[in-house]
Amino acid sequence: MTGVVVTGGGGGIGAALARRFAADGAQVVVADLDGDKAAEVAAEIKGTAFAGDVASVDGVAKLISAARETLGEIDVFCANAGIAPFGGPESPEDVWARTWEVNVMAHVRAANQLLPAWLERGKGHFIATVSAAGLLTSLGSAPYSVTKHGALAFAEYLAATYQHRGITVQAICPQGVRTAMLESTGTAGQLLMAASAIEPEQVADALFTAIDEKRFLVLPHPEVADYYAARATQTDRWLGGMNKLQRKVEAAIDGATGAE
Repeated sequence: MTGVVVTGGGGGIGAALARRFAADGAQVVVADLDGDKAAEVAAEIKGTAFAGDVASVDGVAKLISAARETLGEIDVFCANAGIAPFGGPESPEDVWARTWEVNVMAHVRAANQLLPAWLERGKGHFIATVSAAGLLTSLGSAPYSVTKHGALAFAEYLAATYQHRGITVQAICPQGVRTAMLESTGTAGQLLMAASAIEPEQVADALFTAIDEKRFLVLPHPEVADYYAARATQTDRWLGGMNKLQRKVEAAIDGATGAE
C-alpha cells in the first residue's frame, strides 16, 4: 500500500488530495496546523491525523518521523501547506519570514529528510502545490508571489537533479480554487479569480491525470500554459497586461471602500 503525506490536508486542495489518494488505495497521513480539521479528514478517509506546524526544521522533522512510524515509509509527499498574506515590500519582516518558511523552506526541509531513503531505494514522489502564482505572479501579495516562484524553482531543481535516480517531482499550479484562501482575498481575489475558480476536487483530478501522463506541470487551468508562454516570450506585453489588471483591482477596491 502506498504511503502518502499531505500537508495542509485539513481543508481545500489538501483535503481533496488526501481523499483522492485514499480512494486510490493509499494510506494517508493528513497533516495540518489545525489538528481538529486534520482529524476530521483523517477519520473520513480512515487515515492518520498529524497536528503541527511545518514552518520550522523541528516541525518538519516531527511530521516525517510520525509519518514513518505510521506508514513504514513515505512513498509520496504532498507539500501543500501554504499561506498568502496581503501586501508588497511594506509587509513586515515577520510576515515575509513566515511566508518563506511555509511556502518554500518546508519543501526544502521535507526533501532533505526524504531524499536519502528515496535515493537508496531508487523511488520517491514529491508533489508541490505551487499555484499559478509561481509561474506568473500574484497581484496583491508580493510575499506569496515571490515564495511561490521559489517553490517552483525548488521543484524544478529536484526534478532536474534526481529524475534519473527514480525521483518523480510534480508542481501543481492552479489559478483560483474555491477554498478558504480564495475567500480571504476579498475584492481583488474575486475580481481576478472568482469567474474561473474551480473546486478542489478538480485540482486532485488534474494531478492524477498528470501522474498518468508523467508530466511535471499540473495545470488544472489549462490556459495558464498560454499565459506562461506569453510571460516568457512577450514579457513587456505580459507585464503591461498585468499592470492593466492591477489598475482594475485598484479601481474596484476604491469603489468598494468609497475612496475618492
